[in-house]
Amino acid sequence: MTYKVLVSDPLADEGIEILRGFCEVDINTGLSEDELIKIIGDYDGLLVRSGTEVTANVIEAAAKLKFIGRAGAGVDNIDTDAATQRGIIVANAPAGNTLAACEHTLAMMASLARKIPQATASVKRGEWKRSAFMGVELNEKTLGIVGFGRIGQELARRAIALDMKVVAYDPYINEERAKELGVEVMTLDQLFPVADFITVHTPLIKETKHLINKKSIAVMKDGVRIINCARGGIINESDLYDAIVAGKVAGAALDVYENEPPKDSKIITLDEVITTPHLGASTVEAQLNVAVSVAKQCIEVLKGGSAKFVVNAPMISPDQQDRIDPYVKLVRNMGSLLIQLIEGRIESVEIEYAGKAAEFGSGSKYITRMALKGILDPILQTPVNIVNAELAAKERGIRVSETITDKSLGFTNLVTISIETDKMSETVSGNVSSPEKLRIVKIGEYMTDMTPGGDVVISRHHDVPGVIGQFATIIGKYGVNIAGMQVGRNQPGEEAVMVLNVDSEVPQEAMDQILKIEGVYTAKYAHI
Repeated sequence: MTYKVLVSDPLADEGIEILRGFCEVDINTGLSEDELIKIIGDYDGLLVRSGTEVTANVIEAAAKLKFIGRAGAGVDNIDTDAATQRGIIVANAPAGNTLAACEHTLAMMASLARKIPQATASVKRGEWKRSAFMGVELNEKTLGIVGFGRIGQELARRAIALDMKVVAYDPYINEERAKELGVEVMTLDQLFPVADFITVHTPLIKETKHLINKKSIAVMKDGVRIINCARGGIINESDLYDAIVAGKVAGAALDVYENEPPKDSKIITLDEVITTPHLGASTVEAQLNVAVSVAKQCIEVLKGGSAKFVVNAPMISPDQQDRIDPYVKLVRNMGSLLIQLIEGRIESVEIEYAGKAAEFGSGSKYITRMALKGILDPILQTPVNIVNAELAAKERGIRVSETITDKSLGFTNLVTISIETDKMSETVSGNVSSPEKLRIVKIGEYMTDMTPGGDVVISRHHDVPGVIGQFATIIGKYGVNIAGMQVGRNQPGEEAVMVLNVDSEVPQEAMDQILKIEGVYTAKYAHI
């Protein structure tokens, strides 16, 4: 049988040649959605970059399609849900540009330390001002890495080879894993004051938006140098501008910006700032690597095998899918809730099945991985899915275990997720009474009856009169409506858990006031 593959965006020749050794390849770039729909029915595989929008309509027309490959990391231009429903495997190449991004960061750091771009411009103007470009050495300086994933770890190895001391912040990396690399794990409060260079390598999420701002810069070393080759928006550019002008920050190296291109950003007008136009993955080798990766994965799938970096769930039998779907929804919400309740670096995750939930056999592995997706998705830059969930946990040094028990607490279909961190442990249990009736029935040791989803405030407090009233007063003052309330306790007058369902996000200022209420031990706002 001869397979046909369509390449609809520019792809490195090496990837094309690998494909041609196995199947027919057509290169047809710049297609509109309608044009793609007209021809996609003839192809078994489709390889794209970011230019092609693989919509649900395209997938619906793809009668023979078995594989969609993204030559790069992001898959925002591919409707992965539609592909999953059609049994089409979607894969990417997330590791292909790791070294490119790492080396670009290293180059930016060295250029920043020695003022190379500024000196180059000066010489080209006919000047010879050696004293104006006095630099600093990297040797024995402290590099603070914020976000210790693939890129951060590769950067650490190279910085250590330059005799730099490396410290890292990542709330979800195992401390032992960092020690193996010779890196000391710190909190941000510990890292900012000791680092001579600070580089960020985190996704842009709610928690990392403007992570580097006026307040955090204030506690940094005088003369610190800051690098961002990750995502625009992690640094508040206005605050960084002010800090450089004031002399607090010696300089910055930016490859990404809050708005791209940064035409109206005053940060790029400063001589102390070196800039590049989002070049982190722009190397010949990176483009070759991602092309080769997706080409090889395409061939493996067409041969009947599996892809290495699948980003959507494999199909399972329809009857098992119907049984498992409610549990998948429940555990993803439970995982999302847990990651917002815990503090510290995750060391282990345990998923326990009881009652009829213990009878799924291999299906429990599917549910476990979707629980990990709920836990890891909010904190990792690369998408977490049914295939890579356990690998993503392993890379972070997180131990994952599954257990089956007959202790179902009187529930028919009970799933419990327990997370252990270096600071605490937390447990959430959920039950499926019917496909439509999903409940979180226990938080820690306290019984609840909570419908997963929406906005909630969860507290542990001393069960005495007046505490709940003060909660309501504070939340009401900020215009947040309480939709429902539950209290779980073991004995009156002792510790209790309260779940408040609210209609909108609770501001951090309100949560800070709640934590000051006498008798309140912990209080967390969560959106699930």
